Amino acid sequence: MTILKKLPIVLFVICFLSTNLAADSAHFIDFSKVLNESTAGAKAQKFLKNKFVSDSKKYRNLEKKLLEEEREIIAKKKVLNKEEYQAKVGELRKKVAKLQKDKQKSLSDIAKLRASAKNQLLEKLKPILRTYMESRKIRLVIDKKEVLYGDQNLEITSDIISLLNKEVKDLNLK
Repeated sequence: MTILKKLPIVLFVICFLSTNLAADSAHFIDFSKVLNESTAGAKAQKFLKNKFVSDSKKYRNLEKKLLEEEREIIAKKKVLNKEEYQAKVGELRKKVAKLQKDKQKSLSDIAKLRASAKNQLLEKLKPILRTYMESRKIRLVIDKKEVLYGDQNLEITSDIISLLNKEVKDLNLK
């Protein structure tokens, strides 16, 4: 008898929840596309790439100079006495160690800048995404890389990119 009393309540709850959930399907967004193809994201990517290329070129030139210095030291090995030779080799090793340390620091700085740019862009994206969700009565947005298969009509990436482009032009990286 108690089962018959509870059955209408359970059916009502199930029907109410299923209609509520059917109206609010999850949407998805390709965050990597937003980060790479938005105006601010593309500018940040270009800045970081240029910085990496210029730093790499600078360190390649320094490496060439050190290799040339090494060749000169080796060529003078027979002319120099043992102490002078050891001193020059020691100096060269210090220069090489400093170059490697500076190169590693440069790569680390670029990685930090990249993470900072990503965080800045995501922070600026949050209110835009929140407003978009409220206006469209969307309750859930999932990153596209987490979606196995989904209806393309539920993807909101291009809408978010155009809204982001209107509001954020640059991240002012330095």
